Amino acid sequence: MSFVRSRFFSRSAWWRNVSVLILSLVMTIASLTLGNPALAGLTDDRYDGEIFALYAGNGSLVPPKIKLKDSFNLHKPVLLVFYNDDSSDCKAFSAVVSQLQAFYGRAADFMPIRVDSLPVKETFDPTEPGYYYKGYVPQTVVFDQSGKVVFDGKGNVAYENVDDVFRTVFDLLPRSQSTALKRRSVNEVNTELVPPTAQK
Repeated sequence: MSFVRSRFFSRSAWWRNVSVLILSLVMTIASLTLGNPALAGLTDDRYDGEIFALYAGNGSLVPPKIKLKDSFNLHKPVLLVFYNDDSSDCKAFSAVVSQLQAFYGRAADFMPIRVDSLPVKETFDPTEPGYYYKGYVPQTVVFDQSGKVVFDGKGNVAYENVDDVFRTVFDLLPRSQSTALKRRSVNEVNTELVPPTAQK
């Protein structure tokens, strides 16, 4: 009788210990998820994935489809953007890069470069992106058809500033002589540029 009784209590103690462990695990997971519904977002400097896919809705930008050296050899203008996935400024700027690609992506090469992917070395060749990196993100560099730097912007540069540079590079009408585009909100992250008559 004592053998059966001790065996019963040891099984019951085991189930009690397992139940306590499962309950504490569930409570820990619940407190992490309910206390912090999102571990990262648009306005913080936490990593939550590839920003061009998440915030710009344009995963086609990364990885770049062509190397800088090849673009120079093809005499194509280039928009080079240095970024980090864990920077709120870069997250916000990713939508601007996507809008620029919508207008100029067929005529110019777009190269978003994650700065932590740059090789660690003393010097870079002028045909390597690291040659143009100045130590901050986002950084936007525009090259004309001859490979000359025509714009080097620090931080969240306005769409219009880069658009004006591309208009000069492609010999397009200045903004004052073309159809004025207005921003229309698509969602809480992205906007699109549309003619004033298309706004709702």
